[in-house]
Amino acid sequence: MDSSPPRAVKHAAAWGVLCGAGAALCWALGFVAARQGVTTGLSPFVIALHRFVWPGLALVPAVAAHEFRDLRVIGGRRAIALALTGGLPLALFSYFGYVLVPLGHGALIQPSCAALGGLLLARFLLKEPLPSRRIVGAVTILAGLGVIGAEALTTMGASGILGDLLFVAAGACFAIFGVLLRLWLVPPMRAVAITSVLSLAGLPMLLFCFDNMVAAGFYENLLQAAVQGVLAGAGAIYLFTRAVELLGASRAVLFPSLVPPFTLLIGYIALGEAPSVSQLIGLVIVVFGFRLTQRN
Repeated sequence: MDSSPPRAVKHAAAWGVLCGAGAALCWALGFVAARQGVTTGLSPFVIALHRFVWPGLALVPAVAAHEFRDLRVIGGRRAIALALTGGLPLALFSYFGYVLVPLGHGALIQPSCAALGGLLLARFLLKEPLPSRRIVGAVTILAGLGVIGAEALTTMGASGILGDLLFVAAGACFAIFGVLLRLWLVPPMRAVAITSVLSLAGLPMLLFCFDNMVAAGFYENLLQAAVQGVLAGAGAIYLFTRAVELLGASRAVLFPSLVPPFTLLIGYIALGEAPSVSQLIGLVIVVFGFRLTQRN
């Protein structure tokens, strides 16, 4: 008797893997596009607005059609907390970081700090267990981050350390955002709608950087709007949510570990920004630690 999994199960697993890898690819593209933008002179404020303004404007009719019920269900204070941790501040920390340090630093530090912060917050706020395997993984990630931090200190000085700390802040924001979603049981797409619509409060920043947006040209603005506003935002969250549905959370959480290598590879192909030896060593250490922390 054939004991192999049914064809439908195999197809679901295959689609789940594609969705998870697609989410990691979208997040990686967001990092690379941000680095591309700042190296061509585009203001981090403009890139951050591209990240949230277009999804926010697109989602306002949907939110209004439900008479802003999502905001009332979650509560004003909680909605603001989600917007502050998963909205404009997170994006600004990340994009300003790329003004100061290379692509590899953000690709490694931000996801790693998000993972470490998520572990600690889940342990102390959600009372989730912290098995020894994950503790070893967290220590391993810290070792990889130490390699990156040492490179920043020795080759870039104070500006390099500041850039790395901005990515630490971005990772911490995302960790808090993720834990709040679990703590308050907020569905991912509802979170996207709330953070994007409330981030429209940043529109007045255009008064101070409109000239920069115009000077960057139509192509660069279109690129940032498409990558940041569509792929790295709602697109990545949708694909990751589908991966969780098809594969289960315990398997889907492995896919963020693909973000650092995807980012370095795409950055080298698209921008010609080759990672240093220290970044490659940090990558190997961090990805190994990532896998330990995200496996049961």
